[in-house]
Amino acid sequence: MAEDGGPMGPDDLVDGQLPMTARQEHFSLAFTRMITYEAGCSIKSHEVDYEGVDITVVSSAEYTYFYGPQFELQLKCTTQERYLRDGHMAWPMKAKPFRKLTQPKKFIPSYLGVLLIPREPDPWLSVTEEGLLTQSRMYWQSADRLRTAEPLGDTHTVHLPRSNLFVREQLLGIMKAIGEQEEGAR
Repeated sequence: MAEDGGPMGPDDLVDGQLPMTARQEHFSLAFTRMITYEAGCSIKSHEVDYEGVDITVVSSAEYTYFYGPQFELQLKCTTQERYLRDGHMAWPMKAKPFRKLTQPKKFIPSYLGVLLIPREPDPWLSVTEEGLLTQSRMYWQSADRLRTAEPLGDTHTVHLPRSNLFVREQLLGIMKAIGEQEEGAR
């Protein structure tokens, strides 16, 4: 399927390799894994995306209320900078995935992460002897805070604060908030 949900055409293939949507999906998983592992956490993979989540991020730390807190993460990837606003990313979600992600009876807290990558695949990564660089960044928000999104037809536009960057310190902050049962962590 093409990014717009229609059938794949010749423009969807790049260099005769993976379609762009597949590259974006794999790149978002790799980006998330690098941040997660750098923070000392681990990832549980899901066989299918039926429940509206792609992976579960797990800590091995002990907190006041929980040992080994975890959260489910739905990942999205886009090249569309038009979703960026002054203080947030306005991300359109279809109604069915939105309902699954924001289901209030979920046992494990859920989050949405949207990775914004450069439009062309060549600058996604730069590797030199000095290190690995990417101009990509992921914004996140807890599913509980997404529930307030107003539906517009078959779509809910959710807001992910630009201050919510998926980086080591914020990932560990999510784990601490879950482990300490802080308000807004579910």
